[in-house]
Amino acid sequence: METSLPVAERPRRPAWMKVRAPSAGSRYHDVKRLIHGASLNTVCEEARCPNIGECWGHGTATFQILGEICTRACRYCYVTSGKPEHAPDPLEPLRLAQAAAQMGLRHVVVTSVDRDDVPDRGAGHFAATIRALNARLPEAKVEVLTPDFLGVEEEALATVLAARPEVFAHNIETVRRLHRRMRGAKVEYDRALRLLARAKEVADYPVMTKSGLIVGLGETNDEVVETLRDLRAHGVDVVTIGQYLQPSSQHAPIDRWVHPDEFRWFREQGEALGFGTVFSGPLVRSSYRADEQRRAAETGRGAVAY
Repeated sequence: METSLPVAERPRRPAWMKVRAPSAGSRYHDVKRLIHGASLNTVCEEARCPNIGECWGHGTATFQILGEICTRACRYCYVTSGKPEHAPDPLEPLRLAQAAAQMGLRHVVVTSVDRDDVPDRGAGHFAATIRALNARLPEAKVEVLTPDFLGVEEEALATVLAARPEVFAHNIETVRRLHRRMRGAKVEYDRALRLLARAKEVADYPVMTKSGLIVGLGETNDEVVETLRDLRAHGVDVVTIGQYLQPSSQHAPIDRWVHPDEFRWFREQGEALGFGTVFSGPLVRSSYRADEQRRAAETGRGAVAY
């Protein structure tokens, strides 16, 4: 018998999913001009993140390296998929570090598209970006949210972790039953778990590991908890849980709007499993308030719901 909570009838777009537009006094437009002026990409724009107004308004952003074209085509993701025409830009790490310095960031999140067309799957570019950030912002913490480095996992992990990011993240995204349907034949649920576990084993320092999943794709609440158990069993320290938003009619439909009470229940389950912190809420994304996530895990402040 499933242990999910009873929830209220879900309207097409419930009130708890509404977000505010950027305020006139925020830093939103300054951040936008800086990022576009430096020819940088952000997952905030590429993936149509609902929190872009809040995050950019507070002067933060999640940088997306390795271009705009992803070699995968996950059914829930708005990032453009296809065959990239250009090799990674060798000057991108320096431009990114300069932009992060101008923004005054103290916690920098760097993610990427999948680049199955590049021999090292982009690992060297991640490492170069981390090194550039450490040189330009030595006091800042660096978090990387990486792809799965298909076929070169061990070498890629060694390359990325040699640059010593404080947080290594890789998103599981959805439950085991839906994984192949939503992510394609190349992506394996157990490979994602192994990558997260190996990160701690490969690193010669106490790296924090992190993963995230979205709900509303057709999973049950029991399956969400089972995924949390799997992540914790593989040593993951921080987990995020947020609502899936269908980016276009060509993407997987929303199965349901998950009620805030259920997100609180997920948080409680994660807390009981022993995660350093759980960020669980309708608008939560992997990099949402990432600095708070890291600090909460470091200080043992525990789970958080939004």
